[in-house]
Amino acid sequence: MTLTLERGGSASASSRALFPKGPSFTLEDFSNKDFIVRDFVDSLAETAVPASRRSGPAFSAFDPKPLIRSFENALRQLGTLSNELQEKESELLSQVRRAEIQHDQTLETLGRKLDQSMAQFEALDLTLNNPTPANGSSNANGNGASRSGPDGGGNVAVQIGEKLEELDRKRRKAQDATFLIQCWTEVSESGQLTSLEEIQRQGGPENKVRCAVIARQLMRISQRLDPLSWSQSNGFRGNGATNGVAAAARRHNTREVLEKFSELLEQDLLKQFNNSYRRQNFDDMMECARVLYDFNGGASVIAAFVNQHQFFIDRDQLITDEVTTDGETWEQLADPDSDPPGVEPSLQSLVDEVKIVMQEESFIIKRAFPYYETVLSKFIQRVFQQSIQQRLEMVLDKGLTISSLAFLRSLHASRSYISALVEDLKTHGLTEHPEPCSAQISQTLDQQLEELFVPYLVGNSYIDREKKSLEEMYNSLLFKFTLFHSRRKKAPTGFMAAIAQQGTQLLATAKDAYTERLESSDLTPTQKAMMLRVAGLQDNSSNKNDIEVTEQDGILNVAFAKRMIIWLAESVRRALEMGSASDTPKDVNALLNLLLTSMGQVYVETALDAALEKATSQENVKTEPDLSYLPRVRPAVTITNLMSHFITTVLIRLAESNTTVRRHMEAQAKVAIEATERKTNAVMKSTMDVAVNWVTKTLAQQKKVDFRPKDNDLEGLVDSLQTPTCQAICTFLSAKVAAQAGRAVDGQNLEMFSSELAVAVHRLLFEHFKKFPVNATGGLMVTKDIAKYVSTMKDWPLSKDVEHTVEMLTEVGYLFIIGPEALRERSRNLAAGATSGPASTARKLLKADFKAFVQRRDDSSSVGIQSVLAGL
Repeated sequence: MTLTLERGGSASASSRALFPKGPSFTLEDFSNKDFIVRDFVDSLAETAVPASRRSGPAFSAFDPKPLIRSFENALRQLGTLSNELQEKESELLSQVRRAEIQHDQTLETLGRKLDQSMAQFEALDLTLNNPTPANGSSNANGNGASRSGPDGGGNVAVQIGEKLEELDRKRRKAQDATFLIQCWTEVSESGQLTSLEEIQRQGGPENKVRCAVIARQLMRISQRLDPLSWSQSNGFRGNGATNGVAAAARRHNTREVLEKFSELLEQDLLKQFNNSYRRQNFDDMMECARVLYDFNGGASVIAAFVNQHQFFIDRDQLITDEVTTDGETWEQLADPDSDPPGVEPSLQSLVDEVKIVMQEESFIIKRAFPYYETVLSKFIQRVFQQSIQQRLEMVLDKGLTISSLAFLRSLHASRSYISALVEDLKTHGLTEHPEPCSAQISQTLDQQLEELFVPYLVGNSYIDREKKSLEEMYNSLLFKFTLFHSRRKKAPTGFMAAIAQQGTQLLATAKDAYTERLESSDLTPTQKAMMLRVAGLQDNSSNKNDIEVTEQDGILNVAFAKRMIIWLAESVRRALEMGSASDTPKDVNALLNLLLTSMGQVYVETALDAALEKATSQENVKTEPDLSYLPRVRPAVTITNLMSHFITTVLIRLAESNTTVRRHMEAQAKVAIEATERKTNAVMKSTMDVAVNWVTKTLAQQKKVDFRPKDNDLEGLVDSLQTPTCQAICTFLSAKVAAQAGRAVDGQNLEMFSSELAVAVHRLLFEHFKKFPVNATGGLMVTKDIAKYVSTMKDWPLSKDVEHTVEMLTEVGYLFIIGPEALRERSRNLAAGATSGPASTARKLLKADFKAFVQRRDDSSSVGIQSVLAGL
């Protein structure tokens, strides 16, 4: 085993031990909360690793003896510690057993004592409540033992106490009556209240209450015994006397004396209350308030507290201040395209201050008044009816001088902000803080909030204001549109006159309403400027007939419709928050009527009427028709969808609480949407008629020699792809009809329109190629024309059946160029039937059609062709 050397101050080695001494441990080493077995074993194992030799880096062989000695030493110490622990555990168990025995003995002793106490209490209770002696007889020996004994003494004592209390009450009543007579004698004979004033000078709440009670009683006595002081004739006068009392003896007016004393007493109490309020002496305030409540119901002290509050004094000085909002904010309020800026700053400041003051004062009111809910109700009424109402009226009056929209926005913002104040006060609890407000205070707050805005919400006044404001904005926005169409509108005849009559009246009404409002004397400058800006007018001084409008002014604008819906949505939101839930269906129904009239009839239907008139006027034109009106159908469809979606998701859902109104609104909306759809369909149908008529007229210009050219024309035909007629029709259908239709409708609507147009063109071409003789070279031109027609129509979105029908034209072209054998092969796939049906979506040529086309060939009289025709 390697020996370790200890180095001191010199190089000499200390004494060496044969075996290293093992570590020693105590109980604290193992009871420590940081003791970990694994760390403990690791520390022991580390001592067994020998240090490196100086002669080299190699380590000596592992020697297990030190480790064995260490673990033997640890085992011995653990055994010792285990014995000590077992001895301590035995000792503690013995102490626990002794403590349990002692505890059981203590409980038993206390139980016996409790039983004894209960028995004694029951015996005493029976003794006090038993009215007769225990032996059932009375002792008549005269020594009073039967009454003073344990059986009847308790009841006797109670009876004596009750009699003493009654006697004391009678004594006090007699003293009060004596004092009252004394005071009346003083006031009636000398006109003084010396005794009562002496009690008053003593001070104290009890004396003040007594003075107040006696003063009220003296007042009633004066009414009965001294009616002359009250200008009453409580009896009959005879010989200068009334009720036997000489008039000469009535030298003093008892009413005046008593009223003067009562007034001084009240003023003294109020002065004391105010002084206590300044010193924040809530107990004294409570006493004064209680006395004044007994004296006159507390009206004077409530009035003094409320009227002299510093909040009202400061606000009375500021009530004459003008509304300080800058002009830019008011212009923003009047601008329908800008977001409302919120509540007016001075009103906001007042409401914020009211919130703080009421929370602070409610704490004082509860500590200073025994009837604090009554006082708080009066304080709330004064705050709302004086401070808030006056400032609110100033703000709304200022809003009226700006515009109707500014007034409505100011009213809504003020209502929302004051409602938030009421809800905050309810949640805070005021006198019930931190609990919510009591039912009485909550009702008072709600009542004051309602009374503030009743003048503006009574009946239909509010929703009428909303409708008037929207009408002004709608008429302004659509003024140029209505002006353009009123000038464009011609007096149609026949059926069109009946259709356009209602639209003409609406246009005139909307246009005249705008001009009349613009010329009104009560129109504010700000609102006038807003109406001109929305209408896009720069100068209103000239006559309305001098205003220039362009073609663009008469076209529908989806952005205008979005603005109209946004304005309406803002009005709906205000109506929801301002009105009651029961009025909501009626209000949204009124707004729906306005929307259907302004956007549905005046705007969308007017534009569709103009497009229909344009389309109808071109059905029989001699030049190529102008279809530029057709793209105007697209914004009409878009605007109608926007309007329908808003009506369905907003307006009708808000009317669900009233089934009758909701059904009426649904019927109105359905009628309006169907009217727009009918007019849209009429425009598209008339457009199709225009296109078909022009194609028919162009086909009629096809030359007879186009499909039967001479030999000297072959050189020119090689370079040409289609005949001029085909080229003109395809250009018209592609560049004009299809392009404009794609800008007008989309989706299924475009597919239906294109399919019907393709069927109509197919019918015309089907009959067209039966009219022209075709030679061998002309057959090539026929196939080229038909290929052009087919490719043109297949570029449109067609249904499957119509697309197949269009492709049948290609088969027709082949009939003019293929030989007899090929014709015979194709004749085997013909459909049966004697009549042709090109207008239908038949999948095979009919025999009659096949024969009609083949007979137009120059070689139809040949043997091969005739044999094919004979075999049909």
